[in-house]
Amino acid sequence: MPIPSDSRDWFHKAVVYQVYPRSFADSDGDGIGDLKGIIGKLDYLEHLGVDAVWLSPVYRSPQDDNGYDISDYRDIDPIFGTLEDLDELIKGLHGRGMKLVMDLVVNHTSDEHPWFAESRASLDSPKRDWYWWRPARPGHEPGMPGAEPNNWASFFSGPAWQYDAYTGQYYLHLFSRKQPDLNWENPEVRRAVYAMMNWWLDRGVDGFRMDVVNFLSKDTALPDKPLAEGELYSHDRSGYVCGPRIHEFLQEMHFEVFAARGPGLLTVGEMPSVTLEEAVLFTDPSRAELDMVFQFEHVTLDWDGYKWRRKPLRLTDLKASLGRWQAGLQERGWNSLYWGNHDQPRAVSRFGDDGAYREASAKMLAGVLHLHRGTPYIYQGDELGMTNMPFATIAEHRDIEVLNHYREATDTLGLDPAAVLASVAPLNRDNARTPVQWDGSPHAGFTTGTPWIGVNPNAAEVNAAEQLGRPDSVLNFHRELIRLRHELPVVADGDFTMLLPDHESVYAFVRRLGGEELLVLGNFSGEPQAVDLGDSDWAGADVLLGNYPKSEGLDLRPWEFACRLRTVGA
Repeated sequence: MPIPSDSRDWFHKAVVYQVYPRSFADSDGDGIGDLKGIIGKLDYLEHLGVDAVWLSPVYRSPQDDNGYDISDYRDIDPIFGTLEDLDELIKGLHGRGMKLVMDLVVNHTSDEHPWFAESRASLDSPKRDWYWWRPARPGHEPGMPGAEPNNWASFFSGPAWQYDAYTGQYYLHLFSRKQPDLNWENPEVRRAVYAMMNWWLDRGVDGFRMDVVNFLSKDTALPDKPLAEGELYSHDRSGYVCGPRIHEFLQEMHFEVFAARGPGLLTVGEMPSVTLEEAVLFTDPSRAELDMVFQFEHVTLDWDGYKWRRKPLRLTDLKASLGRWQAGLQERGWNSLYWGNHDQPRAVSRFGDDGAYREASAKMLAGVLHLHRGTPYIYQGDELGMTNMPFATIAEHRDIEVLNHYREATDTLGLDPAAVLASVAPLNRDNARTPVQWDGSPHAGFTTGTPWIGVNPNAAEVNAAEQLGRPDSVLNFHRELIRLRHELPVVADGDFTMLLPDHESVYAFVRRLGGEELLVLGNFSGEPQAVDLGDSDWAGADVLLGNYPKSEGLDLRPWEFACRLRTVGA
């Protein structure tokens, strides 16, 4: 049953499903997922019960960063299909009561976008100021190491500046050298972006997930930043994270694009390094900026200084982080809830047990996540409990971030290749980009051709066909969680209170609304855990949902999840 969207807070009851198109379903046998493949799975998404689909980029692109490098904002890349296919997808979703949220990538374009081609054509090009161009550092030979205009690092290794010999200047690229950053200081850039956004909304799109949107405003002085020990380029992000005009830009975007269109749209901003204090401002409805943000604090807790050096995750740190965001956005704004996406490893491999307790821990993770206050996001395959991929060689990887890091670490720094490969295994993005496992046939039913990236060898055991007809599957557990959010106001709009914050293995919280209270318990370990809440009434409360056949008392078995509902104050 579709959720009414005639109020601004319709998304409180909604669950969003992320589709990474090239890995979802391939309709034509070329090994790459496409729009017709998604259309062929709409009944599956309807059966799951989700309310909106977030579609990672399908725009025309050279695919240097798997579509996040856009060369034409108003066309579909042929590997995914056509604009007519997208229209059919929108119609199919709307007919089933679901919405389509497009990925919006406007911090940067591809270097093959016509805007950039014109910008780099000459120093006096009318579009020269559409991007960040600067001369070499004074006293340095252009094009030589150290001559970059500042010492900022690219997210994909090396400097954030690329020398362009044709005009003798450098352009800024916070990501790949083929992803030059747009200059949002230029009002012509902003007007062009808003016109494009309105074009998509007029076509029937229901909102946008906005990629690294808090990077749009840069410190125009482009100052050098401090270098950490051993750094050649600075990873200090203060020159562009939530820059001086970011709130102005987003308020202007809201006014020019969303203000007159009614409450049924969804706007979520991906915001690396955003603080809670900034997120309150971004999502406060009275400020008219965004509905919610994706923050990254909880998915960096197992980094030991940086991504490729991992440390054990302490549950107390995870609870402290997520609990702080729950409390901070309780009065104003709204949370987005996620364990994984196309940029993160598989949730059950990272936070759970992808071995003997794969199904139990996948259900527990889903239950704990979905019953927080906020809008849950399911990344494709997580509803099946898909796991990280056992990549054996660097040649099996496709992610530009991994390939660049491996090359720099082995060639430039001389590190042992086997050690580098082992260091990227737990957290690399390719883990989430292996094809969705639809059945136990060759290539997991994803394609009749050769898949663009390898299929996880456990697909014969972990797949949708096996789980659809099994009532106790991970897939059907997700259906029950979505039903609870749709049906219980306490799940959608109740307040949040963390319990047992110092317990090293048990995640516990209570949601309250009116006379209803919902207790959520999750065991983040493979050992039984005693639970003492000092409230004996909870033991007798009804168990709404659990991942074990029967729950007695509050003590938890390995990776057990249970939620209980009671009425108070009657």
